[in-house]
Amino acid sequence: MNTATKHSYPGYIQIEAYLEAVWHEKGLSDNSLTSYRRDLKAFSIFLDESDQTLLVTTRQDIQRYLNLRLRKRYSPASTARMLSCLRGFFRYQLREEQIEQDPTLQIDSPKLVRPLPKVLTELDVEELLAAPDPQQPIGFRDRVMLELLYACGLRVSELISLQVSMVNLRQGVVRVTGKGNKERLVPLGEIALEWLARYLRQGRTVLLKQADSEVLFPSSRGTQMTRQTFWYRIKHYAQEAGIDKPLSPHTLRHAFATHLLNHGADLRVVQLLLGHSDLSTTQIYTHIAQQRLQSLHQKHHPRG
Repeated sequence: MNTATKHSYPGYIQIEAYLEAVWHEKGLSDNSLTSYRRDLKAFSIFLDESDQTLLVTTRQDIQRYLNLRLRKRYSPASTARMLSCLRGFFRYQLREEQIEQDPTLQIDSPKLVRPLPKVLTELDVEELLAAPDPQQPIGFRDRVMLELLYACGLRVSELISLQVSMVNLRQGVVRVTGKGNKERLVPLGEIALEWLARYLRQGRTVLLKQADSEVLFPSSRGTQMTRQTFWYRIKHYAQEAGIDKPLSPHTLRHAFATHLLNHGADLRVVQLLLGHSDLSTTQIYTHIAQQRLQSLHQKHHPRG
């Protein structure tokens, strides 16, 4: 866990103790901890300006802070995330008997209009997967990476951190370490399995150039690729394939989930494959599938 280097801000001791606790309990990433620290620090400084401190925070203090964020036009999503962070912090303080009442009780989170992810069609995916040149070592690696993203619904961060030991070709599964260090087994699918087996036989050693590494998809330097680097390559291949739809690092993950549901997969199965801890996170894809069904109905039904 990376801790803050400066101790000068108000509430430092309470905030760092809380972050240490959630790091051990939930296995949060450094990025999540940095986000938590930033939100708690900003709130603590706000309190300090009124000669108030974290452990004597009232519901009115939080309402004042929410009103301030509203006036400064913070997005509902960032305010909801901040409020969720405060809830966790004060529940921890209540559990540790540092406070007698949780000041976040009866405070509603901002209503969020959750945008539906833009999803590639199955034809779009086929064209994207065909964009890399498998005759070139980098293109071969990238083709296999794209195949795995789509076949397994992986996050880009999960993909680039895969190691050779996490793949079982005989059983046709890959062991993925997701958010909170939670592991899940995901089936590869026949086509992805064939590409991966070929890559392990022929392509990976060329990239490594005799370097000793367990990374499944090494960079040209034989080290683990960064998330940003592969995201750049996805955009490059989308341009090569003539795909002009808005893309995100989760583009193939969204396509994986939506196409599974379009073909009749059970929502809970998709939840397990994606590694979602909450079914409500997966349910967004049912809306996309329903829109697709409505579109097909209107196009093909005589009374559509």
